[in-house]
Amino acid sequence: MTSQRVAIQTEDFNLTDEVNALRAADKRVGAVCSFVGTVRDRNQSAQPDISSLELEHYPGMTEKSIEAMIDAAHQRFNIFGARVIHRIGLLQPLDQIVMVAVTSAHRGESFKACEFLMDYLKTQAPFWKKEQTPQGANWVDARVSDDEALAKWG
Repeated sequence: MTSQRVAIQTEDFNLTDEVNALRAADKRVGAVCSFVGTVRDRNQSAQPDISSLELEHYPGMTEKSIEAMIDAAHQRFNIFGARVIHRIGLLQPLDQIVMVAVTSAHRGESFKACEFLMDYLKTQAPFWKKEQTPQGANWVDARVSDDEALAKWG
């Protein structure tokens, strides 16, 4: 399911195309902040042992949850637009997994809103991640550091 603001997809995305579409014809935009997350070959350990990451979601619920996060960002920050893309399916190390882009008049609001959305995505969005390692597959648990990052927003 895709909207102007949220896309959950198996296909890769092009950051330049997405940012250009987000800010197209909006002469108020003075700042664009974006974040792209990629699949790493390691999780908590320093040893490279993740050969793939598989992401699942709850269709409909996931998009609705992210839309609500974007609405909250609009209420908290003086932003003009936001776009979130999250990939699902089987991904390899170095693959792009998530993109958050935000537009505003000034950089401060865009930076804060982008970080806010990413913190919510990491902890609140209904995604399930399974890592494939030499020891077998395992589901990824939430990290304490992600919960702590979310807590700063109140």
